[in-house]
Amino acid sequence: MVAALIPCCLNFTPKLGHFNRPLIHAAVCKNHRGARLKSCGVARPQILSPAFGEEDGLRVFVLSDLHTDYEENMNWINCLSSVKYRDDVLLVAGDVAETYSNFVSTMALLKDKFERVFFVPGNHDLWCRREGDNYLDSLEKMSNLYDACSSLGVDTNPAILNGLGIVPLFSWYHESFDTEMDIEGIRVPSLEMVCKDFHACKWPADLSNEGTSLALFFDAMNEKNHLMIEEIQRTCSQIITFSHFVPRLELCPEKRMLFYPKLPKIIGSDYLEHRIRSIHRRSKESISGCHVFGHTHFCWDHTLDGIRYVQAPLAYPRERKRRMNGGEDWLPFCIYCNGRSDGS
Repeated sequence: MVAALIPCCLNFTPKLGHFNRPLIHAAVCKNHRGARLKSCGVARPQILSPAFGEEDGLRVFVLSDLHTDYEENMNWINCLSSVKYRDDVLLVAGDVAETYSNFVSTMALLKDKFERVFFVPGNHDLWCRREGDNYLDSLEKMSNLYDACSSLGVDTNPAILNGLGIVPLFSWYHESFDTEMDIEGIRVPSLEMVCKDFHACKWPADLSNEGTSLALFFDAMNEKNHLMIEEIQRTCSQIITFSHFVPRLELCPEKRMLFYPKLPKIIGSDYLEHRIRSIHRRSKESISGCHVFGHTHFCWDHTLDGIRYVQAPLAYPRERKRRMNGGEDWLPFCIYCNGRSDGS
């Protein structure tokens, strides 16, 4: 989450106007599996069956935006079963914790509960406001986080598990990601005022939240894994990619429905979507593609142009209390079980 002004539950009733991008928010609820949900005004079946994720075989769970600097969230992680997930895989899509100590404690707990844990960083993970004297900049902090992951046995590189390809993707947002018309006629706080990244992150002189330099820099970091990604494309019939930031504008409610209409300017990357498409497009014809993301704290499960996009955020404690989809009882969310990623 990047702005305290944004709730996790919004009114998605369409309004008349010249903004016509479809609303596709779909909250995933354990208590309503099998029910029909409405997306863009069209009923569709819930992707997962009631028993999905309860079978033997490889299971992959996802979770984002853990924010364990909050005591309630750290307690939630600590209370996860140490038996139920011991043979399973967890993909952590960023925003684990702001402080290094909480990050290490959280990842150690998760690694103790899951067989394999994969991680990509979010913006909160790279904040330096509480530990500014410990790091030259946010890139140095990220390097330290990755060293900690290596020591804990947490995966940060692409891997193949029983024929399933898992690809973590670096990313950062850029303002030009937002192509909708701006809301006029009301006073809206500036990005610098609302988004703490502008003050909590520290970057080298050639990188900035303004423009596309950060988005391009983080996207280029994925090139170091190109050989493993090519092997995954050659050998895997199913691939799961995951990032912290949002790859498509359709994966956020349109700005007329947001408490902070400028949110789309600080959530996503066109370069990320291009990379996702390049990975899934070049795979086997029988490919089943899924991308997991985080950042906005909106529960999401929708298929666009052949790729399933999922967000399963723990989010802030106050947000979970307002959820209409069962709070956190459905988390972590199972997206792959015994060779199936669609519950069929």
